[in-house]
Amino acid sequence: MSATTAVSTAAEARRVRRYHLALIGVALVILTLSLVRVIAGTPDLTSSGTVAAALGLAVPIGLAGLGGLWAERAGVVNIGLEGMMVLGTWFAGWAGYQWGATAALIAGLIGGALGGLIHAVATVTFGVDHIISGVAINLLGPGVTRFLSEVLYREGTPASQAGAGITTSPTLASNPPRVSLPLLSSGPDWLGSLEAQRWFLLSDVAGILRGLTHQVSVMVILAVAMVPLSYFVLWRTAFGLRLRSCGENPWAAESLGVNVYLMKYIATMISGAFAGLGGVFLVFVTTKYVEGQTGGRGFIGLAAMIFGNWRPGGLAVGASLFGYADGLQLRSSQAVTGLFLFGALLLLVYAGTRIRALLTQDAAGHGGPGRYTAIALSALAAVVFLWLWLTVDDLPNEFVYITPHVLTLLVLSVASQRLRMPKADGVRYRRGEQH
Repeated sequence: MSATTAVSTAAEARRVRRYHLALIGVALVILTLSLVRVIAGTPDLTSSGTVAAALGLAVPIGLAGLGGLWAERAGVVNIGLEGMMVLGTWFAGWAGYQWGATAALIAGLIGGALGGLIHAVATVTFGVDHIISGVAINLLGPGVTRFLSEVLYREGTPASQAGAGITTSPTLASNPPRVSLPLLSSGPDWLGSLEAQRWFLLSDVAGILRGLTHQVSVMVILAVAMVPLSYFVLWRTAFGLRLRSCGENPWAAESLGVNVYLMKYIATMISGAFAGLGGVFLVFVTTKYVEGQTGGRGFIGLAAMIFGNWRPGGLAVGASLFGYADGLQLRSSQAVTGLFLFGALLLLVYAGTRIRALLTQDAAGHGGPGRYTAIALSALAAVVFLWLWLTVDDLPNEFVYITPHVLTLLVLSVASQRLRMPKADGVRYRRGEQH
């Protein structure tokens, strides 16, 4: 066997092992949620309604995160996702009330891409600091949309007669269709019947599957499909390799004939288009544009991308956790207290795995006293969460709102792997310069 074949085989084995570990992790999370649901008596933890709400809340965050992923893999830091998402919402609302869902989708993509183009001109062509340009986009987006609303939606215009105001557009002429799985999620609705039985694990799996397949918007299906599609394009095509090389070492890419400027422009405009697509989804949810409806989801998407280590799979997990936390607190305040028990169990599992790794390292002579810190902190946090679950019956509304986010950040921090951003992310590039 040649050295190249051996390396390829080893890489494939590692990839398969990661997939297996991911599937095992998903199974353990579902099993733990089912156990917590039975012990705490909180059916909303795995109900189809919670899962459907979580999916809807995760989609705009995930799309914004994908936008950040595309730009930063090409070496362009994009914290202007929020402003690009705002542009997407306004253009989707403006086109949607006149020509329907398809026009809203196209207009939202164009609006977000225009924001990406402005960011690319500033950072790639003129060398403006990426953070400053992103902040400017976040300020420009709401300002431009408010100006356009003042011009097009003021009193006396046709739009105002159709129900528009300075801060809102008329209702969309049409929304994208919704689909369900025959027999399983509609008609006889076998998954719904199984969920209603409240059996351990089986009902929980049925509730999760029904939430993912019952009356799902075509827009959600499109958004979810963007995650594997982005992975395929960026990691399995020559175009993706060239784009990622611009984020790792643009001077080396230039020496191999890659048009770095063009790649950065393309990536940043695609980034804006993804953010605009997230804005389109918000417009479809509310059936119209409403000023301020993004609610900081662009920033949350950026955080999910970083927690996901600049990879689509990790980003999807981060967005799902944020969406689940939001969906749960909207569905039931009592179920939020069940997250204390869930967090305690996860932390105990994490502490157990660290202890096992520590024992292995000690046996090999590689252990150290500093390695006990993470175990001690995890065990202490698990005890605190367990105590809160045992003593707190009903959380005040203020704590209900913040608790899921705190627990989500904790889980993401514990579960995240060692972060590695693209080496040339945010680096000013000039053709022909020596680096």
